[in-house]
Parts: sequence; structure tokens; C-alpha cells
Amino acid sequence: MKKKVKVVAAVIENENNEILCALRAHNMAIPNMWEFPGGKVEEGENLQEALKREIAEELECEIKAYDVINKNTHEYESFIIELISLKAELVKGVPVATEHAKLIWMPREHLESLVWAPADIPAVKDVMNQVNV
Repeated sequence: MKKKVKVVAAVIENENNEILCALRAHNMAIPNMWEFPGGKVEEGENLQEALKREIAEELECEIKAYDVINKNTHEYESFIIELISLKAELVKGVPVATEHAKLIWMPREHLESLVWAPADIPAVKDVMNQVNV
């Protein structure tokens, strides 16, 4: 039986209506694909707490996490991911790629030009179809 992981992802929009996108490093699972940054939900955490912690650890900045934008379960070859994307706001600091290969701010209408991790694609479509996340 495949391991199931519950993961939260931040959809962070800046003042120019651009969305923060993170390129998975070559040494990560699902390498060299784009994702919304985030990570695993730990025991006892709610979605917002988990996302705030993960972004502080991975991007060295502080966010406020809001409502769920998209929930998607995707089966990869070796595991199953329940990916929950939340609207988030940058409240302190500038995102730094400590684990990812690269971070970019991408206009919403151009998100599909990136090669996304398969689990992120439904959230990307939802984000692109919303006027303001």
C-alpha cells in the first residue's frame, strides 16, 4: 500500500497580482517541476498553522494563511498526496529559496507556461480562473 501524505501549499499573491511559484530542486521528489510552496501537515496542526510553519522553514518569511482554494488527491508512482492549496498573504520578509532551485513571481494568466508537478495542476487551473485569489 502506498504512503499517503497530507500537504498544504501557499498561493501567495503580491501587490502586482503575481503568484509565487517554486521550482523543485533536482534532489527533491518530483524534481525540476514547479509547485506552490508548502509542505506536510504535522500531527495536531490545522492547515493554516502547518502552512505558516512550512513557509517560515522553507522560505524564511512570514505569511498569514486563509481559506482553501483547492483540494486535490493525486497518486504518484510511490505515494499518494492530498494537496490542499490555501490563499496566503506575505506579512514579513522576502521569500528565499532555501530548499527550492528557484522562486519566481508569475502573472496569474501565465501560470500555465510553467511545467507544474501533476498534483498542483488542479490548483493552478483554479488560481488562473479566479480574478483575485
